[in-house]
Amino acid sequence: MEDEELAQVSAQSARIVNELRSWGANYTEFTRRFANYLGLHSTDAAALVEILYAEDQNAPLSLARLSERVSLTSGATTALVDRLEKAGHIVRTRGEHTDRRVVTLRSSPAIGKPASEFFQPFSDRLTAMMAQYPPELIEQFEEFLTDMRATLTSLLDDEYRETRGRERA
Repeated sequence: MEDEELAQVSAQSARIVNELRSWGANYTEFTRRFANYLGLHSTDAAALVEILYAEDQNAPLSLARLSERVSLTSGATTALVDRLEKAGHIVRTRGEHTDRRVVTLRSSPAIGKPASEFFQPFSDRLTAMMAQYPPELIEQFEEFLTDMRATLTSLLDDEYRETRGRERA
């Protein structure tokens, strides 16, 4: 690739990353408003969204997986789950995994209606927006985003392993 082409790709990459960063900030604000809607702390709402999404994907979360998804320690995640369960938003179940010690997190029937009411406009608008594009383009975009996520995941694993107390040179 020539220098001019490389510069164009680099500039386009920066624009795309900026748009994804902006979208992420908007999604964080959307989750914060979901928290307000339910009267929850934003971290609790983010965890609830992860639980709801995992259920929608037919892959309910364990406590350990939720802890990874919301970047909390296992103790903090347990406290968070205790709050969500006490509020009636989730239930813990056992027996869905071959290891009966594994707890599976599921939304409670009581959260279905409020969550659906809140997220339906988002789903409707996103579907309408995506319907404006050819399916082949959406498939390419989906593949592109999957590759971007894999690239960042690989970078985090290879170059930016989290270590506490690492001395800086």
